[in-house]
Order: sequence, then structure tokens, then C-alpha cells
Amino acid sequence: MRVAVIHGGTSSEHDVSVASGEGIADGLRRAGHDVVPVLVDRAGEWHTPYGAGRLVAVDTLLGCDVAVPALHGVLGEDGTVQGFLDVLGVRYVGSPVAASAVCLDKQLTKLVVAGAGVPVAPGVLVPVDRARAATCSAVELDRVAADLAAAGLVGPVFVKPVHGGSSIGVTRIATTGPPDLARALGAALEAGSDSVLVEAEVCGLEVDVPVLELPDGEVRCGPSLLVQSDPDEPFFTEAAKYASGATRFAVPAPLGTELTEHLERLAATAYRALGCRGLARVDFLVGSEGPVLNEVNTFPGFTPASQFPRMWAAAGIGYPALVDLLVRTASTASVGAVAARP
Repeated sequence: MRVAVIHGGTSSEHDVSVASGEGIADGLRRAGHDVVPVLVDRAGEWHTPYGAGRLVAVDTLLGCDVAVPALHGVLGEDGTVQGFLDVLGVRYVGSPVAASAVCLDKQLTKLVVAGAGVPVAPGVLVPVDRARAATCSAVELDRVAADLAAAGLVGPVFVKPVHGGSSIGVTRIATTGPPDLARALGAALEAGSDSVLVEAEVCGLEVDVPVLELPDGEVRCGPSLLVQSDPDEPFFTEAAKYASGATRFAVPAPLGTELTEHLERLAATAYRALGCRGLARVDFLVGSEGPVLNEVNTFPGFTPASQFPRMWAAAGIGYPALVDLLVRTASTASVGAVAARP
């Protein structure tokens, strides 16, 4: 097939997306596909082998059988590009508009999966206007801290941008006292988030479960992965993910059959409840009281060394075969589909 690989983008995850897109393009070529790279630069300009500009990009995409939106973060993984492709009538890899938008929003994700019976960590949403006010006003900061305390969030907690990934803008603070809280809110806002989520720390294991939809509609979970983050980092930070030689991954995660199967059931439940399609990486934190869902990535990092391909490689599906499966599944989807198969 002729496959457009859209990568880059304007979000803080531009570099990760470029690496994912280049890996996918190489894998698709090795699988025998005709690849058309489409790069979105940091300023939002579209570049194709036939020239730059959005009109050229539209013509390029219309000439392809399938598009792979290998984009991470806002204006890429949040349903915007998916809606653009729907309007053009171009089939694409991954989740449709609604699922993409919900999954990029950590708070909405929690609300949906909790309604389906998937456990989540306690948390409080701080709207962006209030978060900004709290970084400037001691009175407002005290009010936010009091609201968190009333919800039982006195620390340790994680302060996260509601939209975004790669742990960019995420801070762990030992207490929700004003100085640390102000610093953490500021870091989340600097990452470009329009709201901030404060969540209770869950001490335990960090485990990822890959979900793959096959061309016949079967939804399958692959071998889970245990994250063994760099011990010199406070958590699985951006540096631990992309710049550390001390981070390790164990695939399959040494969890035992019962817990492994439980996580797979929760991952499949979350995937279906959110309306995902094609693929997802469902991340869990496994504490003393059992697993809670951390987040759902509708287009996880996709370099050959990334977690999602690594997990499927452990199941015997190499990188070229994996990306080939993704485009073949996408080619069977209805053009302009707005929801996953039930």
C-alpha cells in the first residue's frame, strides 16, 4: 500500500514524534509498502516530498491508501489530525476522534474507565485559570492547597499537565505545601497544559500492557512490560525515558499468571470503554491495594526501542510485521468512522 507517515507536530513531544515516524517509515518500507513521509514542523507547517504547505499535504494524503498519524500530544494525538483525515476520507492507523481526544485528557480518561469498573488513583483537577492564579497569589495558592487537603491529597502527590505525555511538566512533591505546590503547578503550565491534575502517589510497580487490534477485528493484549526506572531519577521522568542508560524494562513483566491476566482484562475493558481502535498502550500502577490505571496512550512512542514494539517483539511480532499489521487493520476500517467496533 501507499502509506503516508505524518510525524513531528507542534507539541512539546515533537522530537519523540520525529523518531517514531522515522522508525515507522523504515519498518513499512521493510514490509514492502510505498512510504510517503509527511513532516509537520514546530511552527505547524506541513512538508511532503512534493512541496510544503497544507494544500500540498492534502493532495499528498488523498493519494495514499492509509495514513499513520505518528504524532504525540496536542494537535496530533488529541483527535484534531484524526478529524482532518476523516474529513478528507483517508483511512488512518489508530483511534478515532472521540477516543483520541478523551485519552489525551488524563481526567476524562479516568472518568470514563472508572465508570467501566477500572480502578484509578484519587485526584483533583485544577483548572488552568486557577492554577495560574495560584502561582501568583499566596491567598489562592493556600486555597488550592486546602482543597487538595480536603480531598485527602496532602502528599506525596504527582502534579501533571492534563494534556501531554513523555512525563514533560510532571513533578512529584512530598507535600502539597505552598512552595512546592506553586513550583509544580508552574512546571505543568509551562508544558502547555490547559489544566493540571494532582494525583495521589501509588507506591508499587509500573506496568504497561499493549493492546493491538487485528485486521479481523480481534483485540489482543501482548506481553506486559515492567518499568525499572533509573534509580537516580525521582520517578519515570522524561530523562529516565529517553536519556538514561540505567532504565531497564522487563518483558514479560514477572508478575505471575493471576495478576497478568487481571491487568489484561482491565486493559481490554479500558480500550473498549474509551472507544479505541487499532492500538493502545495501557499503563498501570500496581500498589499494595491492587492495580490502578495511570493513562492510556492511543499512539505510544514507536521507535524500535520503544515500549510498545518491544512488548510485541516478545510475542514474536517484529517491528516491520507490527507496523504492517497496523496499516492492514486501518485499511479495513470504515472511512470517517467515529467509533471503534463494539
